[in-house]
Amino acid sequence: MLAQQETFQFTDYSGLYDKVVPKKHLLRQINDLVDFSFVYKELVSKYCKDNGRKAESPIRLFKYLFLKVIYDSSDVDVVERSMYDMSFKYFLGMSPEEGVINPSTLTKFRKLRLKDIDLLDMLISKTVSIAIEKGIIKSNTIIVDATHSGSRSNPYTPIQILKLRSKQLRKSLYENDESIKDILPAKNEDDSLEHELAYTKALVDKVSEDKLLVNIPMIQERLNMLMETLEDIQDRYTTSKDKDARIGHKSAENQFFGYKSHIAITPERLIVAATVTSGEKGDGKQLPDLIDKAKENGIEVDAVVGDAAYSGDSNLKKAKNEDIKIVARLSPCISQGFRSESDKWDYNKDAGMFVCPAGHMATRKAKQGKKNVQGNQVYTYYFDVEKCKACALREGCYKAGAKSKTYSVTIKTATQQAQLAFQQTEEFKKAYRERYKIEAKNAELKNVFGYDRAESYGIDAMRMQGAVTMFAANVKRIIKIMNGGK
Repeated sequence: MLAQQETFQFTDYSGLYDKVVPKKHLLRQINDLVDFSFVYKELVSKYCKDNGRKAESPIRLFKYLFLKVIYDSSDVDVVERSMYDMSFKYFLGMSPEEGVINPSTLTKFRKLRLKDIDLLDMLISKTVSIAIEKGIIKSNTIIVDATHSGSRSNPYTPIQILKLRSKQLRKSLYENDESIKDILPAKNEDDSLEHELAYTKALVDKVSEDKLLVNIPMIQERLNMLMETLEDIQDRYTTSKDKDARIGHKSAENQFFGYKSHIAITPERLIVAATVTSGEKGDGKQLPDLIDKAKENGIEVDAVVGDAAYSGDSNLKKAKNEDIKIVARLSPCISQGFRSESDKWDYNKDAGMFVCPAGHMATRKAKQGKKNVQGNQVYTYYFDVEKCKACALREGCYKAGAKSKTYSVTIKTATQQAQLAFQQTEEFKKAYRERYKIEAKNAELKNVFGYDRAESYGIDAMRMQGAVTMFAANVKRIIKIMNGGK
């Protein structure tokens, strides 16, 4: 049962707060800035009005979660600190002598009361409305990027989990009949995933053939587990207790296992839109959603600053339709190709052909690929193979015995050509200098608020963590700006 309205219990000791919690204290400033009654209004439908014992205040429980993020603490630690820290008691709306909750209450609050609520959009919208009301947000530019958060669960490598599940199945088989070793496939002894997959499939097939074996409960359980793992690995090439987390890449060599938070901030470094996905999702496809959310939150977006991931053709077209400038460089494979400076081929505009580094001109060209499908078309230029065979620069360029030598160039769309021209302007260069701010914001979320790692399992839990983290980051930023900070 939830009380009809929130009340603050005044006691003979309440006056202590005026002496021990100064007006410049962060938590007092946050209490003065944010009207947390919106939490009550959003969650009141999650409680029964007239049944059961009196529930803990949803506002107080939300404030506990807020304190967890601000001070990067566990449930147990933040509750314990609220027993003796007067600034915590003041912020939580407690009287100085009042007792504290059981830490497990916070777990139930997250699972039962915050379930099925779009907390991420709600909390960001709340802070953006405060910033607009205070006149803090003055720009209609958003800066976008993604930051990764590692899963709480480390993934097994495919080989590790296959070997483990196969071993468990063999053990159950040996316990039933040790002589079965003679008819089972030979174990894979190397670290080749291909070999391990082949062995696992052979083992599953062999055991499945024996109807008597598969009807033994212990063997059937292990066999099903191995088959499920095999299917899981063939689908995702990783397995973990965190079923929503996926492997993503920070670079060609560096990967992570977890989630991505795609974030849009203003030049004032306030988060105005965000979305959370599994780790393998690309950055560019999230841009339309970020733009739409920023607009819903009151930002009249007229420019987007980001890296090359956001300069895809579909994003450029959406931006053109909505009169938004994309301040993001085209992917190098579009603007200049993958070749190094020493391997540049010259284009003869008069002949309409490319000239190789040795000075030989292409003999013909052909357009390849289909229009209006994913991926750009390319022009393929063909060279005289007889010249290539005798060329002094043939090493590394021409493969002996090849019947043709070609050079392909991506055909830029009209939208991409316009973007390439925009990249050369001073307006683009000036706006692009603001991109460092999103990198700083991502670092703050991780290093100050502990957003580098998921606190629980599942994407819903990650979205909840992101919501409270970004709410806390925005509130602190608003207070800093109001106090004259940069």
